[in-house]
Amino acid sequence: MHLALIGYGSIGKRIVAWLADHPVQQLTIMVRSGAIGQTLGDPALAQAAKAAQVTDDIGTLMEGKPDLVVECAGQAVVAAHGPVILTAGLDLVVVSVGALADNDLRQRLAAASEAGRAELILPPGAIGGLDLLSTLALAGDVQVTYRGTKPPQAWRGTPAEDLCDLSYLRQPTTFFDDSARDAARLYPKNANVAATLALAAGSFDRTRVQLIADPDATGNAHSFDVRSPAGSFSMQIESSPSADNAKTSVTTAFSVISEIIRKRAALAE
Repeated sequence: MHLALIGYGSIGKRIVAWLADHPVQQLTIMVRSGAIGQTLGDPALAQAAKAAQVTDDIGTLMEGKPDLVVECAGQAVVAAHGPVILTAGLDLVVVSVGALADNDLRQRLAAASEAGRAELILPPGAIGGLDLLSTLALAGDVQVTYRGTKPPQAWRGTPAEDLCDLSYLRQPTTFFDDSARDAARLYPKNANVAATLALAAGSFDRTRVQLIADPDATGNAHSFDVRSPAGSFSMQIESSPSADNAKTSVTTAFSVISEIIRKRAALAE
């Protein structure tokens, strides 16, 4: 199997760590300009694949015709490279699901997927219950309220810093209460779960999102309530944050790994 990663942050590194015990034939990693040497110096690459390549050029990545491309580099990368990857017939896993809050981009990705006969894969990430939510959404008038609770440090570098004093919180503080579309726009590195739920519910505008900074939180908590004429349910999941990125849950990387396993099994058939 030829696997390609776009981005080599906490998610990419955890995937490569897993590959050490489940190596692929070929691994290509695309990083930002200037980071090639640092990435090549990671000793984990030697165990992850029989042949590893690091580039900063999307054309070079695509020339190798990888069996699966995994995006874990942010919404801007999805917009810049997602359509061309799919049009070229390459299956694409999108981790930065919040990018699909942009209706135009979502339509372009769908059209590219059809034109290239390639699969656009949206992993569940840190959340579950999506199959039931999608089913209930068919009944119409589905109402979804999502609450994302993380330690204050996970919200640094976001608009939350201007809405509350993250250094001196004494109790859980809700600093955002609006639509999933606005959550994806304002908190692109923290709202992928909200975007995933909105896609399953069929509406970014009708999916309500509450973002909370909790000084007593030890991990990332995701809870949501679903109400529809056909049925209702609630779910709560607590995930460990990545050691080097408090914004990202560890389960997100393993959600991507499950897609890699699925693709590898399909290639072996």
